[in-house]
Amino acid sequence: MATIIEDPLTAEIPVTIADIVAQLGDVPLERIRVQPPLGTATEADIERVSDRLCELVDGTLVEKPMGAYESFLAMQLGYLLMKFLETNPMGFVYGESASTRMKNKNVRMPDISFYRRDRFLDGKMLKLAVNAVAPDLAIEILSPSNTKKEMAKKLDEYFATGVKLVWYIDPPTRTAKIYTAIDQFTEITADGFFTGGEILPGLQIRLGEIFERADG
Repeated sequence: MATIIEDPLTAEIPVTIADIVAQLGDVPLERIRVQPPLGTATEADIERVSDRLCELVDGTLVEKPMGAYESFLAMQLGYLLMKFLETNPMGFVYGESASTRMKNKNVRMPDISFYRRDRFLDGKMLKLAVNAVAPDLAIEILSPSNTKKEMAKKLDEYFATGVKLVWYIDPPTRTAKIYTAIDQFTEITADGFFTGGEILPGLQIRLGEIFERADG
């Protein structure tokens, strides 16, 4: 039987560097690692990178672009979430280095992620190098090098994997988008509130408080 070789000009696979960049979400070239070779990286390679946090995207390591200010904002929000959980012990908050395997085998690292306790045996925290289940809430603090296409791709992966709630926070405009589905979101300003819905019932955090704590 003859072997059919797909025409690379019509196949839905990247054949140029430009194709790869587009597939990754038009991320800046300086964030794309070429070792291991593009398209061949695995979860094990994430652990080998010691100088930067990297996500695994379509077999390529992509550096996670989180500056000091974005990280500080994440810490302020994480603190407020954990403060709420002290009296409402519903689950666990993870930081920016916690990785989660997506349905398509990509590995993402939300800046903050929350898992409900009642989803796990005996209500115990996960202790895996890469979490095998999706968080209930994924939070991203947008950095200057994040592209719209990149964040749209990530949003699609989050909801496809089972995330119930996603918050995207934009520091320059001090606004945020609260997604309850890939095509359903509410945008809030500094005076608006994050609410937990069914994921974190009773939670209310004013967006502006995060910036005020960081500025102070």
